[in-house]
Amino acid sequence: MASFLKTIIIEPSEKHTGTVCWLHGLGDSGAGWLFLVEELAPLFPHIKWILPTAPVRKVEANAGALMPAWFDVPGFDKSANLKKTDSKGMVESSNLVNELIQAEIDSGTPSDRIILGGFSQGCAIALLTGYSTHHKLAGVIGCSGWLGVIEGIENIGTETNKKTPFLLCHGDEDVVVKPRYGQATAKYLNKIGFQATFKLYPGLGHAAALPEIEDIASFIKEQLPLRHESKI
Repeated sequence: MASFLKTIIIEPSEKHTGTVCWLHGLGDSGAGWLFLVEELAPLFPHIKWILPTAPVRKVEANAGALMPAWFDVPGFDKSANLKKTDSKGMVESSNLVNELIQAEIDSGTPSDRIILGGFSQGCAIALLTGYSTHHKLAGVIGCSGWLGVIEGIENIGTETNKKTPFLLCHGDEDVVVKPRYGQATAKYLNKIGFQATFKLYPGLGHAAALPEIEDIASFIKEQLPLRHESKI
């Protein structure tokens, strides 16, 4: 149940007409991304921000330590992840995010006024949810991550968000999730009919930086304008 997720909610300072839900990376929390809200909230007084914290679970790559994680990670090299992908954890987390989206819809926000975004592991879940959900979203943002290639992924994709803009951002010096994985994700999404834009940031590692945040701001401004304009 989505109610099991601890969330930080930052209400808009003006009439609420849109929502951004942002998913953190491995071992982090919703509070770890308050800096993004502090940077962007003044630009978008009509937007509500939802920052959930992932369930605590054992992470194999960190010697089985308990930490907030959207799914287990067998190792920090690509070969380990190819051998043992936590498909179950990814799907469970995507379901939790769908419940958050549904709760927001039930509170009066249309799904096409909701942007879903995330960083690293959160990016993987944001992209997977945008790919598979039946909720028509305003946009999907994925930073320093990839689309989780889970078992049977080709069977869970929907047509719902094939016209929804996806923004993928990546640093060219990211050694945790190499930029080629983000680029391959964008290429794959476009190949199967989604609308994905990939942006690469020189000198950026596995982190966020001002040029990237500025691009995120531009994306939000485009997809969640102050006045509600219905999209067909």
